[in-house]
Order: sequence, then structure tokens, then C-alpha cells
Amino acid sequence: MAEIERESMEYDVVIVGAGPAGLSAAIRLKQLDADLEVVVLEKGSEVGAHILSGAVIDPCGLDALIPDWKDKGAPVNVPVIEDKFYVLGEAGKVGIPHWPMPPFMSNHGNYIVSMGNVCRWMAEQAEALGVEIFPGMSCSELVYGDNGEVKGVIAGEFGKNPDGTAGPGYEPGMELHGKYVFLSEGVRGSLSKEVIAKYNLSDGKEPQKFGLGMKEIWEIDPAKHKEGRVEHTMGWPLGGNAGGGAFIYHIENNQVYVGFVVHLNYKNPHLFPYMEFQRFKHHPHVAALLEGGKRVAYGARAISEGGYQSMPKMVAPGVALLGCSVGMVNVPRIKGNHNAMLSGKAAAEAAHEALQAGRASDELSAYETEVRDGAIGKDLWKVRNVKPMWSKWGMVSSLAMGGLDMWTNQFGFSLFGTMGHGKTDAASTEPASHHKPIDYPKPDGKLSFDRLTNVSFSFTNHEESQPCHLRLKDEDVPVAVDYTSYAGPSQRYCPAGVYEFVEDEGKPRFVINFQNCVHCKTCDIKDPAQNINWTVPQGGDGPNYPNM
Repeated sequence: MAEIERESMEYDVVIVGAGPAGLSAAIRLKQLDADLEVVVLEKGSEVGAHILSGAVIDPCGLDALIPDWKDKGAPVNVPVIEDKFYVLGEAGKVGIPHWPMPPFMSNHGNYIVSMGNVCRWMAEQAEALGVEIFPGMSCSELVYGDNGEVKGVIAGEFGKNPDGTAGPGYEPGMELHGKYVFLSEGVRGSLSKEVIAKYNLSDGKEPQKFGLGMKEIWEIDPAKHKEGRVEHTMGWPLGGNAGGGAFIYHIENNQVYVGFVVHLNYKNPHLFPYMEFQRFKHHPHVAALLEGGKRVAYGARAISEGGYQSMPKMVAPGVALLGCSVGMVNVPRIKGNHNAMLSGKAAAEAAHEALQAGRASDELSAYETEVRDGAIGKDLWKVRNVKPMWSKWGMVSSLAMGGLDMWTNQFGFSLFGTMGHGKTDAASTEPASHHKPIDYPKPDGKLSFDRLTNVSFSFTNHEESQPCHLRLKDEDVPVAVDYTSYAGPSQRYCPAGVYEFVEDEGKPRFVINFQNCVHCKTCDIKDPAQNINWTVPQGGDGPNYPNM
């Protein structure tokens, strides 16, 4: 496409992504200086439309940012009153007591929330302070300055033809320039990937590790509902095929969040994470809860699991990575929203200090220092070995050794030092010839559902005339490599049925149904050949989660 002329707008800070990290940064900036020009750009149709999280939230992030959040009506209303942990077998369960675990593993004082609704409320607080928030604005490109610094982003480009040329209603979008740009895109954001690669921010770090989280919201029989109850499970149905686990959270209005996480370093390409989730709901313990109820929403997203040793450098000239763009999930606690909020607050304070000193577009080293040495770093340092232990030694051994390691880390030392992760999740996938196919029961339409039916409950929509946002580096690789050597794992690892191989004159042909995409980014992570590049579709497209 020829050089495009775009209008530009100038801000003090441009924030990409209206999740907990981006909104926290926006709020803190305006708390520090009401005159700062701050804009938040969100690719979802509204704030919260693309937010999916468990979620049991540690309120320490909210406490630090908006101490009177209760008085201001934050949708944080269901305290955890019962906390259970089970290891499942095919027909039964064994309860695991909490007493062997360090105190920080307790959910006492935490709340069950919809993070989508929390973000909607945070957006209201930000706008009341004067923050400009533009939903439906995908940020498709970075803008670089004359010295190689990140100067801004291009947002709001609409109307391209499928081949990438300008269509009849083409809108070129705008350049939004900032003295600093914050990327809070969530896991595996396309702009964050570019920044990490351009500035070599992951050099010397362990590879980032990921899980695929899938979630359904169910309305259940009021007689079975126990508001404030939290359950976590491990074991069946995954067994030794993959790491992972499940959660059941009892929220208000006789609803429960039912979630399932599969660690993406699994070896067997025949593994079907979505069908493992559907199978889980047929466990007697889970089925007894859900029978007679109805599923009202579905969604999926990737989760960063690498922890402290996988966090890349967070700053480069003019830009800072926030929240899950860095990877701040405490894996054993199954919590990251508090750290996302604290990271946004820390980035805002570093940017404010720089602007007060007359600086712009440099590296916000004070932000990096605060994350690594402050509350976030301390939270993640204590649990840094849990994920690599699980990957190397399996569930049972990692439960025992991980518990011991978390205890000793409370006192400043570890018997294991800092363990590495080894391979990326993509490189962990082994050829199909090394493994047997897995036979999955057919969904019954009552407790378990086929993917396309469930995707309709994510309220996903993409304008079909736009270019496909799932881009192949080499169009021959899916058949020549993935299908031939790995039995086409993309048709299984995607929780939305985006990818399929169809017979065309007796030969397999790769098909991308990008309209189904729920923006989980698993394909970008798990594809063995690393041939799929997830990019943003035009603004407003994708899932429309009501209260995930």
C-alpha cells in the first residue's frame, strides 16, 4: 500500500488496552496531575468486552489505587467464605488441606468478581478524572521517532479489502503520539511482541510459558448455590497428558464460573484442550452441581505462566510494557489482576516523575526497578519455581516440593535456586508419531457442548470482508509441516474452531475461519512451526463478553 497520510493527535501518555493495568495507569496519572493528557485505546467494542479472567481478586491493587473503592461502588461484592482444593480421580476426589501451604495461598480477604465489570467500573473512574477512552479502536501499528524510540500508535484503521488494499469505505485511522506509550494489551499482544523483538527485551530471560484458560458461566439450581465458595481441582481428566486444573467459583445471582486451564507445554499434539474441559464437567462432583442448570456464556484466553524468570525487560525508549504484556501471574495463587493494577500504578508514577523533570521518550527505568524490587517482584519471586517444578516433575512431586519451596522462599532462600523453563511451549510439541490419538466422548448438549455452539455464547463477531488477522508466514507450512508431522494440532488447540483441514481433491487444505476467533492467541503461542502471527482485526470486532 502506498504511503498513507494520517492526521495525528498529541498526548502526554498513550495507553493501549483498557484492562486492569492500562486503566490503573490512566487513573494514577490523572490522580498525580489532572492536567496531563491521557488517552486509552481499546480494541473491544466496549470496555470489558475482551476481558476474561477467573477471577478471585486480591484487593491489594485496588486498595493502593482507589482506597475508597467500596464507597465508590466497585463491583467487588462477593468475599470468599469457603476455599476448597481437590485432586480428582475419574470417579471421586480427595481433599487437600490448606495448612501445609504458606499463608499467602489462602483466599481469606479475597473476592470473586467479574473482571469485565471491574474494568467497566474502573473506566468510569478514569473518565471522571478526565481520561479519554476510545473503545472500538484497534492499534495496528507502532509509530517510531527519528531516534528509534516508540513515538505513538496507529489506531482506528477500517475498511480494508481482504487482500489488504483500501476498500471503498477505507478510513486510514489516526496517529496518536505520546511522550510515553504504555502497552497493556494482555497476553501475547501484537505490539508488545514487536517491541520485545525490536529491542531484544527477552535476551537473557527464560522463555515465557502459557496456559489456555477456558470459562463458562452457569446459572444453577439455587439449592446448590453457595455464594462465596471457591473450588480448585487438579488431576482428572488431564492426568499425565498435560499440566493444568480447574476452578468453580460461586458468584452472585445463583451463577457459577466454571473454568479449565491447560498448560500449553503439553507434548501430545492429539491433545484437545477444549474437549478436556467438556469432559471435566462430567465428573460426578461437577455434574451434580451443574445438572438442571444452564450455561449462559463462554470464552477463552491465554494466561502467562512463566513468572519472575520469564519477565522480559519492561522498558525501551518511549515505551513500557504493563501487566500481562510482561507476564505477572502468580501461578500457584491463580492471580494476576492485583499485579496488573500495581504495574499500571508504578508505570504512571515513573512517567509522571519523568514528565515533571522535563524528560520524554526515554526509558522509564524507575518503573522496571519498582516492578522487580517492589510488591510485584516479591509476590512472584516466592513462587518462581512452582511452574518449572510442575513441568519437570509432574503434579504430585510439584505439590510437595513446590509447597516446601514456597515456605523457604518466605524466609529469603530456596533449596532449588531459580529453576529454568527450558523449551518454549511450541517447541514442547512432539511429532504425532510419538503419541497415540485420544478418544473424546461426544458432547451431550446438556453438560458438554461442541465448540461452535459454545462460541456463539461468546457473542463473537468479525466483519468478514476485512483481511484475515491470523497471518501465515508461509502458506505451505500448515499442510507440509503441521498436518504431516503433527496431525494438524491447530484444529484442536484452538478453543474456538478457527482452524481446520478439509479434503480438497483428495489432499488436505488449511482453512482459517477467522470470524470465530475469541482473541485467546493460543495459535500464536502453540503452533509448532511458529508460522501463525496473531494481529488485531479492525476495531470493535471479536468477542463481546457480558460479564466475564
